[in-house]
Amino acid sequence: MTGNIWKDLGSPQFVLAPMVDASELAWRLLSRRHGAQLCYTPMLHSSVFCRDPKYRKEFLASTNEDRPLIVQFCGNDPDILLEAALLAEPYCDAVDINIGCPQAIAKRGHYGAYLQDDWELLEKIVGTLSKNLKIPVTCKLRVFTEIDKTVDYARMLEKAGASLLTVHGRTREQKGPLTGLASWKHLKAVREAINIPMFANGNIQCLQDVKRCLEETKVEGVMTAEGNLYNPFIFDGTNPPSWEPALEYLDLVERYPAPASYIRGHLFKIFQHLLCLTENAEERALLARYSTMESFRDVVDRLKNRYLAYHEGKQVWNPGNLADDCNLVLPPWICQPYVRDAPQVHIEKVTAKQVESHENSKREFIDEEGNQISRKRMKKLRRVARRPYQTSPSARKHSILCEDCPNPKGSKCEYNLCRQCCRNKCFNENLNCPGHRNLTKTRREVATSYAIKRFNDMAKR
Repeated sequence: MTGNIWKDLGSPQFVLAPMVDASELAWRLLSRRHGAQLCYTPMLHSSVFCRDPKYRKEFLASTNEDRPLIVQFCGNDPDILLEAALLAEPYCDAVDINIGCPQAIAKRGHYGAYLQDDWELLEKIVGTLSKNLKIPVTCKLRVFTEIDKTVDYARMLEKAGASLLTVHGRTREQKGPLTGLASWKHLKAVREAINIPMFANGNIQCLQDVKRCLEETKVEGVMTAEGNLYNPFIFDGTNPPSWEPALEYLDLVERYPAPASYIRGHLFKIFQHLLCLTENAEERALLARYSTMESFRDVVDRLKNRYLAYHEGKQVWNPGNLADDCNLVLPPWICQPYVRDAPQVHIEKVTAKQVESHENSKREFIDEEGNQISRKRMKKLRRVARRPYQTSPSARKHSILCEDCPNPKGSKCEYNLCRQCCRNKCFNENLNCPGHRNLTKTRREVATSYAIKRFNDMAKR
């Protein structure tokens, strides 16, 4: 491809990232209405896309308002990726190759960031698509720890035929609780080394971050994923009350349907700070349990009615115990970023929890009378406690201990006793306990009874 893809796409600076189960048509339209200038589809599996017409129809759904649009594919077979890209070509403005996904499923499928060790294969993939498509080919990638290696990596992709690179400033190991900060030094170095347009990704939580990234790295545009999910109005530079984007999104879903799992996921993120409050536990449970549009709207309306008066200043919001400093603390009903602990803080918390658990396991257990209970016996008591109570009238339902001693009772004992106490009782009182198999008849009596029964059965024949 020749020319400048960035200018052909309208010189977008505000870019919505490809997000699995999140950047569907309704969400893209919501984001476009509030500042997004370029959107990507969710990551699509190239092999599934080729063989499943229903999958293609669902993810290629679009409108005139939904342009410019880039379709992203994952995979590791150049021919299959090309076949998928040719099927998508009439419906988009470019095709993106995902070589940045760090998740375990990408490792199992050998795609995403786990292709970055196979440069020869990547050259073949990018070259095959760029030579056979009429639209540009782009790549979304992650950095290596070393800046020099990252620069060489980007140059290789450019030489192979990529028309634009989106560089996420984190390594593939930086994910989940170990996400940490993205390195804009890597982004700046790559921008200075390549001659094709570039988007930056990482550390974008508000519009000010977008502008600062553009200024520091000199990239053409900035992409965000998580920042957009928690505040769909991020490119507007506003922080609305969470029910505003939620209701607007639900209205769009009425016109452009999305799976209930997508809708639920979006609402959980938009209302994340509210749903963490104990007072909204019921709304959180409703959102998790039901999957109808009526139930989704009911949750949004409940939260809006509960906090609208605070937002309008008609009631005074009591934020509870906040740090006594000059930092701005947004109330929980306002759309705002999700801030993780730093990786080192997370590791320290996990370590402290492990130490505490180990210390608790070494503590001695004491019963109600103050007697020490060994760990072995406590383990047995817990195992017995997990068994369902017997429903027969003779079973004792409210205790796990023998009536005559502190040992655990038999779960099937007719007399709520342990094995030894039951054996003594059956012997002394001439009783039988099928649960413990304590039978007072002697072996001779049992044998005689069995012989008589068998003789009678034979006589009847």
